[in-house]
Amino acid sequence: MPGGPSVPSVVPTAPSPVPEVTIARKRRKAASTVVLAHKGEQGPEVGTGADSLDLPEGWREALALTGAAGETKIVPRAEGGLAWVLGLGAGTVKDWRSAGAALLRAADARAAADEENGRTPAKQLQVLLPSDVDAERVAAFTTGVALGGYKFKVTGAKQAPAPKAVELLLPEGVDAPELADVVAAAAQRAKVTSIARDLANTPSDVKDPAWLAGTAARLGKGVDGLTVTVRDEKWLAAQGFGGVLAVGGGSSRPPRFVELTWRPELITTDSPHLVLVGKGITFDTGGISIKPAAGMHLMRTDMSGGAAVIAALLGIAALKLPVRVTGLVPCAENHVSGSAYRPGDVVKHYGGTTTEVTNTDAEGRMVLADALAYAVAEHRPDLLVDVATLTGAMKVSLGVRTGGLFATDEELAARITGAGERVGEAWWRMPLLAAHEEDVRSEIADLRQCPPGPGGITAALFLREFAAGLPWAHLDIAGPARAEKAYDEVSIGATGFAARTLVELAASYS
Repeated sequence: MPGGPSVPSVVPTAPSPVPEVTIARKRRKAASTVVLAHKGEQGPEVGTGADSLDLPEGWREALALTGAAGETKIVPRAEGGLAWVLGLGAGTVKDWRSAGAALLRAADARAAADEENGRTPAKQLQVLLPSDVDAERVAAFTTGVALGGYKFKVTGAKQAPAPKAVELLLPEGVDAPELADVVAAAAQRAKVTSIARDLANTPSDVKDPAWLAGTAARLGKGVDGLTVTVRDEKWLAAQGFGGVLAVGGGSSRPPRFVELTWRPELITTDSPHLVLVGKGITFDTGGISIKPAAGMHLMRTDMSGGAAVIAALLGIAALKLPVRVTGLVPCAENHVSGSAYRPGDVVKHYGGTTTEVTNTDAEGRMVLADALAYAVAEHRPDLLVDVATLTGAMKVSLGVRTGGLFATDEELAARITGAGERVGEAWWRMPLLAAHEEDVRSEIADLRQCPPGPGGITAALFLREFAAGLPWAHLDIAGPARAEKAYDEVSIGATGFAARTLVELAASYS
């Protein structure tokens, strides 16, 4: 990208391909067929579609079916080809999402084995849906199918084959045209998650601030209604973005500021202007307050909040949601050098507020403070949401599968929680404790960057100072932004967490 390093050809380039998921009404003989099984009280209950597949006698007993969610079994068909049996567990929405992901992982493994053994890998799967399936479960299954096979690997080896299309077959006599729209919307939200994963997984020798900003511009180019503007360090200095400049000052690769603007043609008069702000730290050494070596390699994903915002704006535009949304991503690399900012420095943010630096590893709030102040002054939003891998304290508090939610507005908090529930991302409301408000004050400056007390809460209280009393929410995704093992639709590495929630939040206002 312009201004950035050359990208080695072995590094995957966003967006990664995801399987195409569609609704179908006719059986395809060439497709590998998937029947669904529930975990019933009297044993596994297999969908009625299995009766039409000409399967050998005793196949259920031979496979030792349990119907557990994500269980995948393969049955040779008498007429040739294969049938898959996929467990749905109790049939909850989560079970459907987990099952969709498990199916794609198993299909990927089978395709790789087929190619290795000289067989033709299946390019298409066809899933036999039950007659009573609802939109919520179809959406969850689509999400799992689209994301379960996600991979990001820097390698010169040939890419392994994988199914490129999955059709969800409606039973005969069932006509549910609305399900096609449900599948299309869920597939688009899954693409949003995949893009956020791509951006966060990209190694930091490639991903400097210029690369991240340039990639956002490339992905947004030509998208109707979406404008992507990239500002450089000279603009940041002229505008007084002291936090971004301080954090990025220790690196030879200067900071950038990305502004994504979605202005749809159709909009209702009561539609709010939503501004999303994402932390874009492309690598975090901790600066002079340097991090331990163990785990520092994971800091390539420290811009997961910024990735979620970039991906969300792309998804909002693709879905043509009739609501005004602006995305702001301050991009910087927090490095160690003679020009790095120091503990004890006083930094002047955009708009004039000053901060006493106490820990250079608390850099995320420094860049977010500038962006939040800019959002208030330049965009005058009705609603303000920031998202960041901000504090290790939140990871300790909530673990690695739940995001922390701080909010000054009850309705906004409820909308975020509800949006997360609908797309399969869990949020837990955290308190903005009044007892710690004064801890954010400094004797030498307006604010103290890293006061004592509960780290996640004091960080949120610091950021609240820049929201100017607007309805505001802070999403701390330090835990769920990365995964050390695959589960449900989540793959190892960057998870893309929060991207789907942000799209669904915008949709809730449309």
